[in-house]
Amino acid sequence: MELNNIYDTVVGKLEGWITTAIEMLPNLAMALLVMVIFYALAKFIKKTVGRVLNRVTSNKTVTGLIQTIIGVLVLATGIFFALSILNLDGAVTSLLAGAGIIGLALGFAFQDIASNFISGVLLSVRHPFGIGDIIDTNGYFGTVEKLNLRNTVIRTPQGQIVYVPNKSVYENPFTNFTKTGMRRIDLSCGVSYGDDLEKARKVAIEAIEDLEHRDQSRDVELYYDSFGGSSVDFKLRFWIKFNTLPQYLGARSEAMITLKKAFDENDIMIPYPITTLDFGIRGGEKLDSMLKNGKPGSN
Repeated sequence: MELNNIYDTVVGKLEGWITTAIEMLPNLAMALLVMVIFYALAKFIKKTVGRVLNRVTSNKTVTGLIQTIIGVLVLATGIFFALSILNLDGAVTSLLAGAGIIGLALGFAFQDIASNFISGVLLSVRHPFGIGDIIDTNGYFGTVEKLNLRNTVIRTPQGQIVYVPNKSVYENPFTNFTKTGMRRIDLSCGVSYGDDLEKARKVAIEAIEDLEHRDQSRDVELYYDSFGGSSVDFKLRFWIKFNTLPQYLGARSEAMITLKKAFDENDIMIPYPITTLDFGIRGGEKLDSMLKNGKPGSN
């Protein structure tokens, strides 16, 4: 008797499931059609987004990641529509609630990672610097080697590789030295108190004007800025085209050589930082010349 009851129950359940399945065939077909449409839509949107992002950023990693995220979102939307068509609204609600709880937990657990990731995406889209640019950020100076989803990789002039978190780069001020393609060199120097300052300025400017790598569209500038312990100090300023650090270092080195040579040829002295004994009225007059002239105080 019990076996008959069990048999009748099982058969009844199967008949109910079959009946329900037959009744749901139109909805099932509609749900499958919705999934196919959303799958095709996801592929189309991914390609469109990829073409747009390729015009904005050259970072293939970020482009691929954004395409994947958008594709998953579109497919997830299709799944929710399909479940609604099958009258599985309870399952949809449960999935949304579970996704919200999981997302909240992951957000707290990976807060720093998420911040660096979002900052990396924003840096790639806004493109304030590119690979090969020379930047100074968070106390690190060097050439950008790579920008990934977590770090900005910088090679210092000494050859060290520095990994700076994207969040720190994005939230703090940084300097891009190659963005404009130009850079100004400020050369500090000084001349003796006994030299003619106007002559020294003329000689210095004329010497730098003929420098090979100087930007000819901008004038060479010289400003005296202080009375030092043994010299009248000045700043010599000129512009160069700048793409790499050796260009800057080479131009500055050539300027120093050229300036020293021009001063030597015109008998203009760059004094040592020493204490000078003044034996004459004209400041900085050499002792041996005074002894030859037999001026007072030479005995």
